[in-house]
Amino acid sequence: MQRQPRSSVSRPSRRCRNFSKARAEAPDAAEAGPLAIAKSGKAFKAVKDIELIKKTLPHRYPFLLVDRVVDFEAGKTATGYKNVSSNEQFFNGHFPSRAIMPGVLQVEAMAQLAGIVMIDPEKSEQQENFFFGGIENCKFRKPVVPGDQLMLHVVLTKNAKRFGLVKFAGKAYVGSDLTCEADLTLFMAQ
Repeated sequence: MQRQPRSSVSRPSRRCRNFSKARAEAPDAAEAGPLAIAKSGKAFKAVKDIELIKKTLPHRYPFLLVDRVVDFEAGKTATGYKNVSSNEQFFNGHFPSRAIMPGVLQVEAMAQLAGIVMIDPEKSEQQENFFFGGIENCKFRKPVVPGDQLMLHVVLTKNAKRFGLVKFAGKAYVGSDLTCEADLTLFMAQ
C-alpha cells in the first residue's frame, strides 16, 4: 500500500484539538473571555513602586533606571526591574542600526538598586545619599535590546558603615540569561 503525500496544510494536532475542547467545556471559559491574562502574582507585585523609588532616589528620567522592586530586605538585598523601551534616549546613538543598552547603564541600574537597599525614605532623620565609588570584576555577558525586561539583583557583601562604605555583588538578567555582573562600591553621605 502506497502512502499519500502530505499536503502543505496540516490539520491541528490531537493535543491542540483536545485543549480547545477542554477549554470550551470549562465552566468559567465564558467568564474568562477569549484570552485569560494573569493580573497578579509574584511577577506583578511591587514591594516598591516607581513613586516610592522616586522618594528614595534623587535620580529622575531619563536617568532613573529602576522601575520597580519586587523583593527587598532592608540593608541586605533587593531584586528589581528595568523595562527597556525602544523610546529610551540612549538608543538614538547606541547604536542607530542595532540598538543595545549601554553596559555602563546596566551597572548604574544595579548601583541605583543598591542605593534603594541602603536608604529608607520613611526615616526622616536619615537624609543620606550615596555616591558610586567603584566597580570591580565587571563582565558583560549578553546584549540588552529594546523590549527586554532587565531583572536586577544586588546583595550586600560588606558594610563599613563607620566609614560610609558599602559593597554589593550585583547581577542583571534578561529571562534566565545573565547579561551583566559586577562588584559595586558605594559611599554613603549625609
